[in-house]
Amino acid sequence: MKETAVLGGGCFWCTEGVFQALRGVESVVPGYCGGHVDEPTYEQVCSKQTGHIEVVRVEFDPEVISFRDLLNVFFLTHDPTTPDRQGADVGPQYASAIFCQNEEQRRLAFEVIEELQAEFDQPIVTHVLDSSTFWPAESYHHNYFARNPNQGYCQMVIAPKLHKFRQRFQALLE
Repeated sequence: MKETAVLGGGCFWCTEGVFQALRGVESVVPGYCGGHVDEPTYEQVCSKQTGHIEVVRVEFDPEVISFRDLLNVFFLTHDPTTPDRQGADVGPQYASAIFCQNEEQRRLAFEVIEELQAEFDQPIVTHVLDSSTFWPAESYHHNYFARNPNQGYCQMVIAPKLHKFRQRFQALLE
């Protein structure tokens, strides 16, 4: 039976590419979570007025990959120590966040944060939040890196991140 994880680790173009490569992940959809506007657009979210965070909704088979494994990948493929920022991407929509789908996810989120804190020089500031309505992003955001590998942001930011990810997490890859 599949489960869902909703994770915000900066730009959803980056996080989508990471999670799509994992064995046991059945789908990854970029979108928005946590805000106060129904059916927000990318432009509205980028205005920093809606309260939404860019996230990916990851559908996965827990018999193949655990939520704990997803969290380890999540924390070690973005900087969870920078509030509302990932590199040059700055704003509340780029916050590090876990939208817990149940109490077990909440428990594991805090457990993994405590375990991984020693790997970071600064405190982990990832928001551990209750489940919230997920709004899928516009279709042009879906599979962005796969469809636009030569675009500047993809070459300078996403490609190096994916390379580092593939080296570190080879055992979890498709």
